[in-house]
Amino acid sequence: MKILICGLGALGTVYGCLLKKQGHYVAGLDRPEVVGIVRSRGLSVNGIWGEHETMLDDVCDTVTSLAESQYDIIIVSVKAFHTASALKDLGAVLVRAGYVMLAQNGLGNYETALQFVPDSRLIAARVIFGSVSEAPGIARVTVIADDVLIGSPSHVIDEAALEEWAGLFRDSGIPTRTSDQIMGYIWAKVIYNSALNPMGAILELPYGKLAEIEFSRNVMDNIIREIFIVMQAAGQTVPWPDASAYLEEFYRQMVPTTAGHHASMLQDIRNGRKTEIDALNGAIVVRARELGVEVPYNEVVCQLLKAKEMNRLESVD
Repeated sequence: MKILICGLGALGTVYGCLLKKQGHYVAGLDRPEVVGIVRSRGLSVNGIWGEHETMLDDVCDTVTSLAESQYDIIIVSVKAFHTASALKDLGAVLVRAGYVMLAQNGLGNYETALQFVPDSRLIAARVIFGSVSEAPGIARVTVIADDVLIGSPSHVIDEAALEEWAGLFRDSGIPTRTSDQIMGYIWAKVIYNSALNPMGAILELPYGKLAEIEFSRNVMDNIIREIFIVMQAAGQTVPWPDASAYLEEFYRQMVPTTAGHHASMLQDIRNGRKTEIDALNGAIVVRARELGVEVPYNEVVCQLLKAKEMNRLESVD
């Protein structure tokens, strides 16, 4: 298969490295400073999935520089706030591609991508393994809470085609299965990330510690309850009937499997990068206003995170 990875951050590095090692043609697209490093030393992955190193077939900072312009799949792993610009920049390469898979955090990526890609070619992924970028082209896989799930939100891609891609990813070492309820699982990950990511970044604590402390646990409980209120108002279903059922599994199974993990938002802030808060709690706040419901905990945590983000960005400048 010919595969293009759009965005060689932590997640893109994992996909690019493992897929290339499995024997696929893999090209990467990213910023010039990342491309120069990856072109010279390749990609490497370490952590719970072992040690892996490989050189990509092609790596470029502009679409016009790509040696192979027709891909079986483009895996988009850029930050949520770059989705529209990344897809727009892909231009003719996007038109000629077979499928586009969105391996991203937050809400709104699928809706944004539909402006550029027909739903018959658009795969959504719920990625819930943790990876951190140690340097350009070097990623460490730290935890995995469940298999990656892929699916067609509009239910227009044949199940056999989705299973073929899931099998290809499994063969490369990325546990993956298909789901006919992919948007429900994406919302479920939004709940998880919205509770843990901003709190972990603000307090600079790993997930397990957030659950141990009474006060941070109380805030997370209320963030989750508010999101369920928004989902109920929007008619969005998830695999849990209500917030209580979700909270029980959250503390019993989800948090313990990722107890030592630090939020990616904390890494973004420490490195002077913009976070994805607007695609998580910020998106919940926007949906709540549209639906006429109140989400004060999500509003406050969003403002606190943005204050910390702004302070760090200003100090870096």
